Amino acid sequence: MLHTRKSYSGMVVAPHHLASEAGARVLREGGNAIEAMIAAASTIAVVYPHMNSLGGDNFWLLHSPGKSPLGIDACGGAAAEASVNYYRDKKLSAIPGRGPDAALTVAGAVSGWQLAHKHSQLAGGKMPLSRLFEDAIHHASQGVPVAATLANNARGKLAELIDQPGFADTYLKNGEPVTTGDLHRQPKIAATLESLARSGLDDFYRGELAQAISDDLQKAGSPICEQDLNRYNAMEVEPLSLAVDGHQLFNMPPPTQGLASLMLLGIFSRLNIESLDDFQYIHGLIESTKQSFRVRDKEVSDPAFMTSSAQQFLQAEYLDKLADGVNMKTADPWPDASVGGDTVWLGAIDNEGRAVSFIQSIYWEFGSGVILPQTGITWQNRGTSFSLDESHHNCLMPGRRPFHTIQPALAHLKDGRIMPFGTMGGEGQPQTQAMVFSRYVKGQDLQRAISAPRWLLGRTWGSDITNLRIENRFAAEVYEQLIAAGHDLETIGDYDEVMGHAGALVLHPNGLIEGASDPRSDGAACGV
Repeated sequence: MLHTRKSYSGMVVAPHHLASEAGARVLREGGNAIEAMIAAASTIAVVYPHMNSLGGDNFWLLHSPGKSPLGIDACGGAAAEASVNYYRDKKLSAIPGRGPDAALTVAGAVSGWQLAHKHSQLAGGKMPLSRLFEDAIHHASQGVPVAATLANNARGKLAELIDQPGFADTYLKNGEPVTTGDLHRQPKIAATLESLARSGLDDFYRGELAQAISDDLQKAGSPICEQDLNRYNAMEVEPLSLAVDGHQLFNMPPPTQGLASLMLLGIFSRLNIESLDDFQYIHGLIESTKQSFRVRDKEVSDPAFMTSSAQQFLQAEYLDKLADGVNMKTADPWPDASVGGDTVWLGAIDNEGRAVSFIQSIYWEFGSGVILPQTGITWQNRGTSFSLDESHHNCLMPGRRPFHTIQPALAHLKDGRIMPFGTMGGEGQPQTQAMVFSRYVKGQDLQRAISAPRWLLGRTWGSDITNLRIENRFAAEVYEQLIAAGHDLETIGDYDEVMGHAGALVLHPNGLIEGASDPRSDGAACGV
């Protein structure tokens, strides 16, 4: 059984223990929380390659004592060649989920690391990239045991990925998908990280590495070219913020679904539910989810193209109206939910009170499935969230940034505690964030708040299921009450991976740091 970890000197949590350990090593050597996160982020790209990669995107929330939180948006836009007509000329009615035509957006992750590294240096950080990438390079070159989640996905997705460039060479062994415990080496990724440490992270976008990446993408048939990489830079953004019961919550603005996460908790707080894990609590959060998702699905896209400000949907009067629409006895019909994906969330806190909430993704498991031959990079398929319907609020346009399910969360609790938290899980991310936060602030132990049974409303990608899936560890009467209220219920396993890999850290005013990781993952909270 996992227990809440405690430390006064720093802590890192990640869904794979080797990533947590990489970050904790940096903290032990005097690095700050941002440097620790760069080490953990590069390592998780090696040890959980089916969920994230240098070919994906990431988002950051940075907390520094006495300052307002800062956001980093490292979401790449669509290629200049990627247009509705580009796909129509190929006789496609929708953007493919896999293959080179699914690899249509620039990967922002490395630029996110670069901007974060700049902020680490401004905070006094002195560790070079060669040190921050040390664990990732070691694990990529020497190999790591294949995790069960990687093995399960390599086998489960084989039919749709076997013909994608580079997939068989990377994830098949003697003609069969890798299995749990196999030694998995990624020498090309090790060489790519060594090159970045030597030449600088900008080389990914405007150097020899950029040329190698774009050459491989073009040869594979992707619309991304070198000029698309040249134009890209991650950017600093102001997080969205909402006061809930005296606590201040922060999340990322569009194009992420951070708005939905904040709205969900804002609506739920107005229902005045004091209990935990009974019918009222579960039903209230589910119905609040529906209210927030309807706004998300209608409004959220690249903010440069939105006609409304995201902050207006966080106004008290608007949230009051949505809360009034929640029926606490009967479930609203829920036939529609957007497709989700897979991700990793990581958190770090150092001994000077800096905190990082970080999330990184290639969208679906293995992203587009395209693995670049020169660099070993798996390219994301985040652009499949675009519509080819020119009247759609998230229609594909060259340069436009795609809608993102991923978003890291951060809270300033009313008693002075600082709480970075988050999860993977597409549609489940706002829901799991709401469960973890509400359980913790209502008095549950941090590890219990994460380990406790969860539910997921809506689709995961590749599935037409839109019902309510719920783990089997709630009291029997809870399931009966949910069914009686009209929820289309499916009871699943006890610690099911579909519920995501959550994590959280809490910094107390006296300097104590608590951390918890998800038993549904291979993760750990590593203290210093």
